[in-house]
Amino acid sequence: MHIPDNYLSPSTCATFGAAMIPIWRRASIKIKKEVTRQKMPLLGISAAFSFLTMMFNIPLPGGTTGHAVGGALAAILLGPYSAVIAVTISLVIQALFFGDGGVLALGVNCFNMAFIMPFTAYYIFSFIKKVIPGKKAEYIGALASGYISVNVAALFAAIEFGIQPLLFKDGNGLPLYSPYGLNVSIPAMTIPHLLVVGVLEGIITAGVYSYVRKVSPEVIYKGSVSKIKGIFVIALVIILATPLGLLASGTAWGEWDTSEISKTLGFTPKGMEQGVNFNAPMQGYGISGIKENIGYILSALAGVILIVILFKIISKINLRRHTKGEE
Repeated sequence: MHIPDNYLSPSTCATFGAAMIPIWRRASIKIKKEVTRQKMPLLGISAAFSFLTMMFNIPLPGGTTGHAVGGALAAILLGPYSAVIAVTISLVIQALFFGDGGVLALGVNCFNMAFIMPFTAYYIFSFIKKVIPGKKAEYIGALASGYISVNVAALFAAIEFGIQPLLFKDGNGLPLYSPYGLNVSIPAMTIPHLLVVGVLEGIITAGVYSYVRKVSPEVIYKGSVSKIKGIFVIALVIILATPLGLLASGTAWGEWDTSEISKTLGFTPKGMEQGVNFNAPMQGYGISGIKENIGYILSALAGVILIVILFKIISKINLRRHTKGEE
């Protein structure tokens, strides 16, 4: 679901980037007011979990791949605004350091995965808890929120792809950017998510939520972490397991390079051909001269370390704010 650069017009990217600014601002204000220093590690853990979850690609029908996001879990554990920040930071690190998702398209990807998905998940989870009695409502809500929210986010991405050939054409009437209309983009994005990715997202969301509720219920009821060492052990296990994502050999639909598009269509859209070409330091979660599976593990570790550092900085800023408020 990571939209690369040059698939969407610069104006589309700018529009969604501008739409995200008030959302990021509102989320930042909420976190400053509501997230204490004790709760801050949860944000970092959620961002790291989202980052690692998105590294696990699974094969999909048609030779493509897909992945879960982790945005629903962050939303039901921390609230939608905290999830906005957690998933945004994960997406920023993926784009800038690993080339997963475009730099210009960062606002669009955040809109889909860090805004639409968490808020959809949060309200579905809350609604199910209200209408279904008992503790089972939480598990049903977690499953449903994961499944539905990732499908809603995929639908938004499909529409963003599909409107490009309608709005942006060259002098010959050929598409400048994504060449796939809504009749192609919607089924290509939604069918795999409805059949496979949504199920995976729902299972992960419900499974991790159930585990947290059983092992560390204070995370859900108090918003704090007491068994932090155990969570880091789990994170290490996930990091070591990330090469399993390499077993899916295909490329996700909508993330093909221009050579693949040219082979399929017989031409390369000019906007894509002449667009931005950003080379990340660890492009594709790989390191030059190192075996692919080892590079994947090192990339996962590097990503988690970057997230921890960022949230340490955020935590200190938040602590200073609380300290000043108490003086």
